[in-house]
Amino acid sequence: MSNNLNAGTAAPRRWRIAIIAPVNTAQFNDLLLQAVAPVVPPDVDVAVRNLNQGHDCIQSRLDWLHNGYPVVELAKALQDEGFDGIWLSDFDMCGVEAAREVIDIPIIGGFPTSAFTALGLCQRFGILTILPSTLAMQQGHVLTYGQQDNFAGIAPIDCPVDQLSNVDVVVAKSFPVALKLINEHGAQALLLGCTGFVGVAEKLSVLLSEALQAYVPVIDPNQAGIGYLISLVRMGIRPSRLCYSPATING
Repeated sequence: MSNNLNAGTAAPRRWRIAIIAPVNTAQFNDLLLQAVAPVVPPDVDVAVRNLNQGHDCIQSRLDWLHNGYPVVELAKALQDEGFDGIWLSDFDMCGVEAAREVIDIPIIGGFPTSAFTALGLCQRFGILTILPSTLAMQQGHVLTYGQQDNFAGIAPIDCPVDQLSNVDVVVAKSFPVALKLINEHGAQALLLGCTGFVGVAEKLSVLLSEALQAYVPVIDPNQAGIGYLISLVRMGIRPSRLCYSPATING
């Protein structure tokens, strides 16, 4: 009887999640896996893919536009490979909206998942971004998602993407900017406005909490994003066709 029961028991389902690094370089792939590892459940397999064309970083609207269509093409290929969902590792959601017209699995990017995570913990959030060139673009995300009343402000730490790997330097640059967003603009939590801010959130939160004698959440966009995505995948939901009309791509 025991053998029959065992024979009829289906193996637990494993979920397949893809991370797209929307840049033409593999230099961030291992770092992204390290970033999400603390929040990936044991029944989820994660793979990282990067673009094979476009810019090697996204620091402007032009970079964002140039890399957007290759993101859509890669998203379609990943769906065809059998992945259950896609985390687009970019705070500015390069290609996400267009990809939702093409694929029937969830794909999400950085700003909304970080903002919604923060609003589960506070009423007003601020954004730490990398460079002045990203300020207006990221302020636009706040308007798009109707978060004006919850938005305290945004400020750059003047650190390009290729220098974000030096965590101690990034934390040192972020700390005074974060304090100003809190003390002068009323931020109660902070979003890291680039998915290259790996290993920064916890360290910065500790420094701020010690300085202010009060806990301050700092949201890691990769961890917030992939955790949110896994919930969508488990629920079996995907982009609404009342919002994203079906479209096809060549090839």
